[in-house]
Amino acid sequence: MNRLLTTGVFSLMIAVHAPAQAPTYDLLIAGGMVVDGTGSPAFRADVAIAGGRIAAVSRTPIPASAARRRINASGLIVAPGFIDLHAHLEPILTMPDAESHVRQGVTLALGGADGGGASPMGAYLARVEQVKLGMNVAFLTGHNTIRRAVMGTANRAPTPDELQRMRAMVAQAMGEGAFGLSTGLRYVPGFYSHVDEVVALSQIAADSGGIYTSHLREEGVHLLEGVAEALEIGRRARIPVVLTHHKAVGRQMWGKSVVTLAMVDSARRAGTDVMIDQYPYAASHTGLDILVPPWALAGGDSALRRRLGDPVLNDSIEAGIVDNLLNDRGGGDLKRVQFSRVGWDSTLNGKTLHDLLVRLNIDPTIENAPPVILDAVLRGGASTIYHVLDEQDVRRIMAHPQTMIASDGRLNRLGDAVPHPRAYGTFPRVLGKYVREDKVLTLEQAVRKMTSMPATRLGLTDRGCLREGCAADVTIFSAQQVRDVGTYADPHHYPEGIPWVIVNGVPVVDNGAFTTARPGKVLRRK
Repeated sequence: MNRLLTTGVFSLMIAVHAPAQAPTYDLLIAGGMVVDGTGSPAFRADVAIAGGRIAAVSRTPIPASAARRRINASGLIVAPGFIDLHAHLEPILTMPDAESHVRQGVTLALGGADGGGASPMGAYLARVEQVKLGMNVAFLTGHNTIRRAVMGTANRAPTPDELQRMRAMVAQAMGEGAFGLSTGLRYVPGFYSHVDEVVALSQIAADSGGIYTSHLREEGVHLLEGVAEALEIGRRARIPVVLTHHKAVGRQMWGKSVVTLAMVDSARRAGTDVMIDQYPYAASHTGLDILVPPWALAGGDSALRRRLGDPVLNDSIEAGIVDNLLNDRGGGDLKRVQFSRVGWDSTLNGKTLHDLLVRLNIDPTIENAPPVILDAVLRGGASTIYHVLDEQDVRRIMAHPQTMIASDGRLNRLGDAVPHPRAYGTFPRVLGKYVREDKVLTLEQAVRKMTSMPATRLGLTDRGCLREGCAADVTIFSAQQVRDVGTYADPHHYPEGIPWVIVNGVPVVDNGAFTTARPGKVLRRK
């Protein structure tokens, strides 16, 4: 055999027996329309993932052999994972899979809203890190939690020492990874604080690069004063502000979003960095005790009982409840107040305040409701849905350029009580109803409000984005089919049209099936 032939045979043997080259990527999302979260027009591209990061976004097709697994996204939208800037994650230790959120396309949720953040933050985050998470989570520290720890439910200003203790608690939480300070100024004990106190605490959060999110002191008749207070806090503390779950409660305030949005625009022109988040529904969800004048709740249930034993105070409390039923959360109709979760009588779940009075053989008038409400509050209260928002305000707020989408939803299990449908449907509702059907937003605008805008508000440069180097949080959905399914009467339905949700490079929803993968992380402010 001549030398040339021998060399050729040898080379052929090496080629035949050489091992195949290992795939470059862990996952390839092929043929989808990329909506990258920046607001730019969609474009067709392949997205490659390696090591939990976006490795490539290529308008030229990437060979299937380059990846260990290929997802065919033809006909689908490929977007950054959605970021929920206002979530109630209190059950995270018992519901770490967060299925009700993940199935909406959410890959990161911010907890600790409405002044209720955990304390001490470091110990809590350590506990959360011990469970395997279906999505990424981050947290705010809560003013109400801190005030209650220092002052209980006292209806007064803090002493200098108490204020210093609260400031130290905010500083500690920020140092342990909190992303900012939240307030629930309509709730006890936050309602008893004055603006100077909140500014003093917000300044500490600002010093650490945090944000301020505010459940306004008033969202009904005094909504404009509530917005003005939040803007003042932002201005004086020099802190980025989020008017959280922004809305106009009660018939008297319907349409006033025109004014509140103008206030936001004016404040931004004057230098206050203020934004908004919103859920896409015309009903709110909070406790039954929001119908009770906050001054009556100071000191807890025993103090409330003592006040009710005083005829003059009792009359004042009941008059305050009537006023709230007529002009605020009650919407002037007991049928607008719907029980969601009643621990002491689950048969009331899904029923209305009107239904309860009828059950008790009481004429179902607003004037007859206060004693029934007070009795329910003293039994342990209830979670309640209030059908008191106007659809035009919802649309107007959503369309504002500074508004982000957020659920205000609590983690939920199918069949557990009768929650607000936002717990299952916030993000798909925007994409289905307000983008595809009603065209309030374009698809690119909506995705931006769900991804890069909240990421930027949190100071996260590698989330809410779909470009090389970003964390591989990806939501893949059908623009034609995505929709929410749950209703107020029957909320327990996962949405449709979101076949894949990928968290840190790992599918948690895989071709419509919820997997056992738990790749979520606890994020800390850096």
